[in-house]
Amino acid sequence: FIGRVISGITAATISTAYAYIADVTKPEARAKAFGIVGIAFGAGFVFGPAIGGLLGSVDPRLPFWLAAAASLVSAAFGWFILPESLPPEKRMAFAWKRANPVGSLRLLASHRQLLGLAAVDFLANVAHQVLPAVFVLYAGYRYGWDELTVGLALAFFGVCSAVVQGLLIGPIVARIGARWALLVGLLTGGIGMAICGLAPTGPWFWGSLPVLALWSVAGPAIQDMMTRRVGDSEQGQLQGALSSSRSIAGLLAPGLFAGLFAWTLAFLPGAAFLLAGALLVAAAVVAWLVTRHPPA
Repeated sequence: FIGRVISGITAATISTAYAYIADVTKPEARAKAFGIVGIAFGAGFVFGPAIGGLLGSVDPRLPFWLAAAASLVSAAFGWFILPESLPPEKRMAFAWKRANPVGSLRLLASHRQLLGLAAVDFLANVAHQVLPAVFVLYAGYRYGWDELTVGLALAFFGVCSAVVQGLLIGPIVARIGARWALLVGLLTGGIGMAICGLAPTGPWFWGSLPVLALWSVAGPAIQDMMTRRVGDSEQGQLQGALSSSRSIAGLLAPGLFAGLFAWTLAFLPGAAFLLAGALLVAAAVVAWLVTRHPPA
């Protein structure tokens, strides 16, 4: 329990990495850079459980030792090798009033478009929680899949998402811009969720996964748009605020989707995916409304 508490307190790696990328990358290259970072984190989520399961079969403590060693190596690299992202004159002084979830969230209210985009990000993260909440239960109940098939489906979705973020996000943003990339990503995600929820057979569900993976375009696009709306010294605070918002989504959404799945199991088992799709469409509408005009 103590280990989990400490792990949670220090779990700021994703937001810190995004803030670092925003600091060292030119605005026009940020969307592609965020996509590459997304691939790195996605690869960790794909390979980490597999490695942990393999080591855990030898000794239940081995995965923890390996994770601790990997974290120590990463910390040493960051401390001794990785250069500071900003020169001293551009760094913001530390203040306790900003070093808490409420203080960091105030930044989102400082700009109308920033607050609207934060709402879009929140809705998208709520929708994303349907996957860990009911994916395994839904696939097992509706299609009779075992653990291996579910794992292969998740791995396939991860590979599709990696291809989108690694190979497609740069050309897409360069061609249609971050705003339209965000809208297209959210809408294709909504369509993919709808297909998942209505797919009558397993092959139909498999076919929905590449469509759903196109949603991966939205994440780097919205990161690019939000980082352009704050100053250089506020990038870390922005990522902290977004991390707080996503934590709230992660707290509320699993119970919502699991409860809906249980309630509609007899007559509409895919209702949770349909709700997630509706949330993504709603997020697209909000994104379209708040970004109609260039930022002030």
